[in-house]
Amino acid sequence: MTMTDPVADMLTRIRNAIAVKKPSVNVPASKLKSAVADVLKREGYVSDYTLETDGKQGAIKIALKYDEDGVAAISRLTRESSPGRRQYRAVAELPKVVGGLGIAIMSTPQGVLSDREAREKRVGGEFLCSIY
Repeated sequence: MTMTDPVADMLTRIRNAIAVKKPSVNVPASKLKSAVADVLKREGYVSDYTLETDGKQGAIKIALKYDEDGVAAISRLTRESSPGRRQYRAVAELPKVVGGLGIAIMSTPQGVLSDREAREKRVGGEFLCSIY
């Protein structure tokens, strides 16, 4: 079976792991998913991620972040752009998720960046997902 949207699969795995309070989640590895995990770590939504090799595709192990009461740092993950309906934004049109409290992850010519980083570098790109 082929997967048509691997980023949506990654977000769904994270969403499901948070729902059952798992400490970490494994996702099949790719450069794009690794870059998305890096943005999540830089912005403080996950505590860490590691790349695990198995001789084939490999996996990304994402350590999820919770506070003392067991509330996850991520309350909502939504996939914005999909293979059937790509969403592109220019610099002036970059979204502010929840009035700036959340982040938008953008795939730009300068790499995968948060909306804040994309504004600083003055680049637009594909609006992959929003997180808060």
